[in-house]
Amino acid sequence: MSKISKFFKGGGSAASKRRGGPSPQEALARLRETEEMLSKKQEYLETRIARELAAARQHGTKNKRAALQALKRKKRYEKQLSQIDGTLSTIEFQREALENSHTNTEVLKNMGYAAQAMKKVHENMDLNKIDDLMQDITEQQDVAQEISDAISSRAGLGDEFDEDELMAELEELEQEELNKEMRDVRLPSVPSTSLPSRP
Repeated sequence: MSKISKFFKGGGSAASKRRGGPSPQEALARLRETEEMLSKKQEYLETRIARELAAARQHGTKNKRAALQALKRKKRYEKQLSQIDGTLSTIEFQREALENSHTNTEVLKNMGYAAQAMKKVHENMDLNKIDDLMQDITEQQDVAQEISDAISSRAGLGDEFDEDELMAELEELEQEELNKEMRDVRLPSVPSTSLPSRP
């Protein structure tokens, strides 16, 4: 029995018949087999077309009847080849659609598993307990910050100096530095010729 007749008679496995249809993997395997078979048929027809064309050239004007018969066979083979091209395109489209459907099914299945896992993880979580826990964490962070601030402040050292006096002294130093830089600046000389009058 040929592969095509098996395909159309449903020569699938008994397991796929029990389930009510082939699995996506089985269907994809069948489609790939059919593609392979049609590709081999294409190669065969292309060889036959080349042979018939060579025969027509060989007979040429010497034996017109044989040349015409060869050209007729070539045309039939070309027609079959064209039909196979169309069939292959249809099968490729169907295979790609089936692959995409299978991929989508797997993605949805895995997303369902992930949703169930998240639900299971969140089962034992109580939002009130989480809020309480977050408040405790915030309070402890505040306490830790206060402790850190208390440790890092130097007791009694910062109170001896008046901050306004220090700022005034800093401004004086900055002004002195600025004056020093201005003394070193060399300006370009002023031109001695008069400028042209406006038109």
